[in-house]
Amino acid sequence: MPLKTVDPCVLVILGASGDLTHRKLVPAMFEMARAGTLHPSTCILGVSRTKKTDEQWRTELEPWVAKQVKGFEAEAWRKFSERIFYEAGDAATAEPYPRIASRMAALDERLKCRGNVLFFMSVAPELYEPIVDQIGAAGLVTEGRRWCSIDQSSKNWQRIIVEKPFGNDDASAASLNRALGRVFDEEAIYRIDHYLGKEVVQSLLAFRFANAIFEPVWNHRYIDHVQITAAETVGVGQRTAFYDQTGAIRDMIQSHLMQILAFVAMEPPTDFSADHIRAEKIKVIDALQLPDPGRLDRFASLGQYARGPDEGAYHELKGVQAGTTTETFAALRLEFENWRWARVPFYVRTGKRMSRKCTQIVVQFKPPAVNLFRRVTSGPLSGNRMVIEVAPGESFRMRFAAKKPGPMALQDVEMTMDYAKAFGVEPVEAYGPLMVDAMRGDQSLFKHRQEVESAWHAIMPFLDGRSAALRSSIHANYAQGSWGPESADQLLARDGRAWFNPS
Repeated sequence: MPLKTVDPCVLVILGASGDLTHRKLVPAMFEMARAGTLHPSTCILGVSRTKKTDEQWRTELEPWVAKQVKGFEAEAWRKFSERIFYEAGDAATAEPYPRIASRMAALDERLKCRGNVLFFMSVAPELYEPIVDQIGAAGLVTEGRRWCSIDQSSKNWQRIIVEKPFGNDDASAASLNRALGRVFDEEAIYRIDHYLGKEVVQSLLAFRFANAIFEPVWNHRYIDHVQITAAETVGVGQRTAFYDQTGAIRDMIQSHLMQILAFVAMEPPTDFSADHIRAEKIKVIDALQLPDPGRLDRFASLGQYARGPDEGAYHELKGVQAGTTTETFAALRLEFENWRWARVPFYVRTGKRMSRKCTQIVVQFKPPAVNLFRRVTSGPLSGNRMVIEVAPGESFRMRFAAKKPGPMALQDVEMTMDYAKAFGVEPVEAYGPLMVDAMRGDQSLFKHRQEVESAWHAIMPFLDGRSAALRSSIHANYAQGSWGPESADQLLARDGRAWFNPS
């Protein structure tokens, strides 16, 4: 990407003392600067309630960046850290904004950022609306900018990146969208999902639409079903207070996995541009069927992990409310009401304390209409399978039947495209390319407000009172180190299918 396409800006990180800033955001910006994809005038202004100086924050950040960035170089970090600054204050109140505005103006004049500002909301979700209101009241956005002396007629911008979870349900998501819309234009709002910064997820578009051999069979005539899995081996740990208010569906399915689902299922965009890509994502999310409330058990499996060798049962953990029915595992059966995917189920699952850490997409094709090799095979052919590994590795694997050497007999074999081997590069932190896209004004990999609200609408039956019966026997219904509760296997078994579990 040519450097001239990236505008300089003041990147204002609200919630600068938090874990996300230390582990992801600043390391990602350092990687982008080192790769030459960050404008050399761009600087970072961290805002948080803890009092500290610029130098104290830089010193605090260094070990985190050294740990997260491969090939860390102290001298490169020293030069980059000269563009990192800090201002103390509670961003949810009006008190610090005169100082923030003054600091932004000084940095803009010193580094020639052209009046451009990118706000990043790295704070608790309940602070999003009050902070946005304070940004608007302080005159940091719109034509009434009071912080910057730059010619108001010049082309400059103020944008905002909003982290997940974007709302807690359909009503709160709509409320947050309205709050953002009172201060920022829709084209200036970047609802981030760092999964879309992963190379393999983006490569789904190239895989589908740049190869004539795949797109013609990417429909209900040839695909039997699709599985999307995001499994973690860790438990909730110290995040019980947050997690008990969130759960697996809100934490993973409504955000990350819904984005992957959209890329797998969307129609070809008219053009490879933000407006056309997001339009197709909106259409396919809108096409999700709502399940029959009286038969939710045929569309979902929910669970909580039981006591294990390293951690107690979820419902026994400190900070978890007594009698909680918050799920640490969820598997949903989703279908689309459209021509491409008629009667093709999409099985989506995620969970804590699972057998293996992995994020993968499994596309199971239908078997041949007639098995010509029935006399030399022990049963029907199983069909081709595409496994797209998103994490921890990055690869595309295609399974197909081949003849074994010797007398006629068939065996499944695989062709693999491994990203690290094919391109000789290590994956970078996903936040980096996405934040640079926001600086470029490219919304291709960010969510539109309608897409967010439609996704919430589609999963609300699994979250609100309609899911009460599903949650009645949720406590300790799957073992740590397993692939989830028995009901998750039954979800597919009813359809004559089974989960593809990596060994």
